[in-house]
Amino acid sequence: MHDFFQQIFQQFNQTTWLEWIGTLTGFMCVYLAAKQNILNWPISIISVLAYAFLFFESKLYGDAVLQLYFLFTAVYGWYYWIRKTKRDEKPIVAFSNRQMLYTVLIIFVLAGLLGIFLDHITDSDVPYADGFCTSVSFVAQFLMTRKVLQNWILWIFVDLCYIPLYFHKSLLLTAILYLAFAFIAWNGYHDWNRTYQKSK
Repeated sequence: MHDFFQQIFQQFNQTTWLEWIGTLTGFMCVYLAAKQNILNWPISIISVLAYAFLFFESKLYGDAVLQLYFLFTAVYGWYYWIRKTKRDEKPIVAFSNRQMLYTVLIIFVLAGLLGIFLDHITDSDVPYADGFCTSVSFVAQFLMTRKVLQNWILWIFVDLCYIPLYFHKSLLLTAILYLAFAFIAWNGYHDWNRTYQKSK
């Protein structure tokens, strides 16, 4: 037990300024997204740029490329929310069970393809875990830009999956951040669901 806490302390001391920036801005953007605050998008741009470099250095190539996708969706989401806000607030929508089944199937297909690609093309030691988490995040982020309620369910799941992966990569601060993300996503789901039920 003493060795475990000593390892955690050493990892925490080795946290880079890049991880600090990514962590703080990442926390802010997810919190603001849960509150449907449009500022989540510009702040997320800072976070994804920091994590793109950090994940590449850590050989989490799927996550590194995912940050570039997040950058694109941040710009798109920012524009989409602004455009809708000028007319009226973009309403929250919910997927049917059939739509969620298709969503899960898409995630597994993407995860398999990406895992195979990372396994054969890169020197990653966790190609399939990286590929799976990247695929879930990819889909969840797109659903968020469209204000689909179930995006938060996917985020809760994948945030919990990311924790042991980042701990394995000695990214302790990021692992702690993703635990916080899971709680924020849980609250985000309930906040969005209340808004959705009222709109019905």
